[in-house]
This record gives sequence, structure tokens and C-alpha cells, in this order.
Amino acid sequence: QVQLVESGGGLVQRGGSLTLACEGSGRTFSSYAMAWFRQAPGKEREFVAAVSWNGGSTDYADAVKGRFTISRDNARKIVVLQMNSLKPEDSAVYYCAAGDYKDSVEEYDYWGQGTKVTVST
Repeated sequence: QVQLVESGGGLVQRGGSLTLACEGSGRTFSSYAMAWFRQAPGKEREFVAAVSWNGGSTDYADAVKGRFTISRDNARKIVVLQMNSLKPEDSAVYYCAAGDYKDSVEEYDYWGQGTKVTVST
């Protein structure tokens, strides 16, 4: 069992940066791949980025490549999403998830409650 709590969301201007953190608990945290998804109003939840269990591999959605960076620290049980050059279309509720190293919602077993990111024009 893994519990996940996100933090770091807020309001930022276009072109700005924001850092999201996901704090995990549970002895099996380090055995899971971790990912960030996002969901904008009226849209389906979509994949943003994933990191393998040991941090050795990462994957990104095309929309965020080169702007977002995912990383993890298993000793501290934290996953971080660094978001740079933010655009209004990045506005969404961002969710942290634990599961298999895939890019689909169905592959993740545990979810946080979400943190809202709003990028103003």
C-alpha cells in the first residue's frame, strides 16, 4: 500500500516555473514506477511524465518534452516534477501516481488527491 500527497500547485504567469512534489509513504514506495498525470476541466486525465522505480528511466508526453523534468528520491520517498516555460494549456489538476512504468491511467494503482496548477496569460 502506498499513500501519495501532492503539493506545490498554484498560480503562475505564462513562461514561469513551478515545482510539484509528491510525498509517498509505505515500505513499497521504491518498488513502483511513479508518474504525473493531469486533468483539465472537461477533459480526460492525461499522461505527463513517468520515472522508473530506480530513477534510471524517464518518459514524457510530447507536449511537455524539454520543459518538464521528473525525478525521484527513494530515500526521502519523494517525486518531483519541475515545470518550466509554462503555458496556459498546462493548466490542470496534476496527480501523482504509483504503478507500472507506462503512460496510461490504467497501469497505475495508487493516486494522490491532486494539486491545481493555473497558468495565466
